[in-house]
Amino acid sequence: MSKKILNIVTSVKGDASFSNKLSNAVLEKLAKEYPQSEVQTFDLSKTPLPYLDELQLNAFYTPVGSHSENQLESVKLSDDAIHDLLEADIIVIGVPIYNFGIPALLKGWIDQVARAGKTFSYDENGPKGLITGKKVYLSIASGAVFSNGPYKSYDFAEPYLRAVLGFLGITDITTFRVEGTSIPDLAENALPSALAAVEGFAF
Repeated sequence: MSKKILNIVTSVKGDASFSNKLSNAVLEKLAKEYPQSEVQTFDLSKTPLPYLDELQLNAFYTPVGSHSENQLESVKLSDDAIHDLLEADIIVIGVPIYNFGIPALLKGWIDQVARAGKTFSYDENGPKGLITGKKVYLSIASGAVFSNGPYKSYDFAEPYLRAVLGFLGITDITTFRVEGTSIPDLAENALPSALAAVEGFAF
């Protein structure tokens, strides 16, 4: 069975990135599980999406057919990113933790794909996510250990991503972590342990 896989890269460290290495391991396992799958990689470190500005935000709430030329241009990247997200069956997101949270590059992508009427809506029962039937794998990398211990409450990356993706309708989320990469006693085994977790996971 083939799948359409969207690989979101957010680290600026390229091949040296632990989140990229972990995502690549996830992609390799997915390739074995779903031969002939299509992988589309969106490297935000090389092609970042623009942060929201007044022109674009106004364009989001302008009725279709009433956009100015500038507004049409301003929403195109957002429309394209949403299209790629909707087309994907599986989304792999590399997430280096910067200052307890997600990279600004990833926040910029989220702000472009989280759009009322496109990926979520409101009705008499409240908000409703419009992106369903997707599977997400988060590849989180951090110098400290955030999954447990004294720094667990400092992790604003995974809880935020689960919240915002869930708001959009994506609730099937699995997290892999490579952590402790800056801690001498843990650094050597951090990546091997993370890769072993991926290898032992039933995709």
